[in-house]
Amino acid sequence: MLPLTVLGIAILALAAFVVARSRAVRAAGGTLATLHSRPGYHGLFALLCVLIAGYGAYLLTSVIGASYLGSTMRAALAELDPTLGGLEAGLILADAQALATGRVSSATDELRQHMAEVYTSTDSARVWGISALSLIAAFAAAAWAIGKVSPTFRARNRSERILRGALMLAAILAILTTFMIFLALIGETMNFFSKIDWRIDKFLFGLTWSPLSGIHTGEMDQNKVGAVPLFLGTAMITLIAMTVAIPIGLFAAIYLSEFASARIRSTAKPMLEILAGVPTVVYGFFAATTVAPFMVGIGDSLGIGVEAESALAAGVVMGLMIIPFISSLSDDVINAVPQTLRDGSYGLGATKAETVTKVVLPAALPGIVSAALLGVSRAVGETMIVVMAVGQSANLTFNPLDKVTTVTVQITMLILGDTEADTAAGPAYTLGFALFVATLGLNIFALKVVRKYRLKYD
Repeated sequence: MLPLTVLGIAILALAAFVVARSRAVRAAGGTLATLHSRPGYHGLFALLCVLIAGYGAYLLTSVIGASYLGSTMRAALAELDPTLGGLEAGLILADAQALATGRVSSATDELRQHMAEVYTSTDSARVWGISALSLIAAFAAAAWAIGKVSPTFRARNRSERILRGALMLAAILAILTTFMIFLALIGETMNFFSKIDWRIDKFLFGLTWSPLSGIHTGEMDQNKVGAVPLFLGTAMITLIAMTVAIPIGLFAAIYLSEFASARIRSTAKPMLEILAGVPTVVYGFFAATTVAPFMVGIGDSLGIGVEAESALAAGVVMGLMIIPFISSLSDDVINAVPQTLRDGSYGLGATKAETVTKVVLPAALPGIVSAALLGVSRAVGETMIVVMAVGQSANLTFNPLDKVTTVTVQITMLILGDTEADTAAGPAYTLGFALFVATLGLNIFALKVVRKYRLKYD
């Protein structure tokens, strides 16, 4: 029912656009110059009004309806059995919802069956209420917007104001989302540090990571919350990845931009960018089943011990994944360098290679640096490859052939492990906050580099 309501609002908005536009044409009497705004703007204004009113009412009534459903179910259960505790009542309500929606529940007694019937009737009323109120709001907005059509109505100004407000709202939501993520991370991080007596130095400079080892005693061991092995493993894999990705990606971009023919470029560039569309789980599987055994075999033939879950295997595969990001962005910024600079260099007698190295690359340096730092941020936050290709042992080592672990691996293990979520949330969120600060620092550094080396050309 609700998907049909969403579709109905969209259809009504299109109908309002057509009707308002037609009415504006009729109001012009065959002379569109008499209209303040063109007929299309009258239709656009009606369409926007219907969408805002219809979907706004849909979202508002959905929130109110969810609250009404929950309160009604809790009140009905309390009336049937006032002695139920909060945890048991929540389990019964979850089972009743599962029974009502055709899913598997933990039990099917008479109480749960009755609550399932209550859920079905209440949810049906909620759905009909949401649909009716949303469609009524959409119809009312359509009637009002169509009624506003007249030669003097400033439909273009109103429409542009609405669109400007929508764009501003999107920007505010993006900023607000980042701010809310920061609050969630900092809250759990503060809670974690309070459990270790605010010994932040133990987390930043400690050499042993096993935060859940003493959790059975009710206290967290301060001497086992050191994240240095995690930071070192993350930095090592990132360094290996960028050692692979930056030279190959940059050289590929230079060749495609400056030396390749149009036919080769039209074929090679899409094939290179296919790598960006490969899911990271495929890269992780490739690293674990192909690259790692290959490196172990090479090491055995040379008499060098290579772990099956080494940093080298994960870093190389991660570098392959990042190549299309760096090559594509670098190619775009190199192509953005004005052709007049190349022509001027050739006019002074410079060769093709001298023009590329002395003129084109310095002009494109800010964009290339930004592409490289974007690749670093991508490598630092990568999860799937490192989860499948590196170990979970927090070893303090500088040898890329040994087992290491990363921040993202430990976050995954803490969240998906058998430990209670409340217990594991502190270390996991603290590591997440560390990643947040690291990527923020990289972005700030990138902005400073770009501003320092940016050159303006007429």
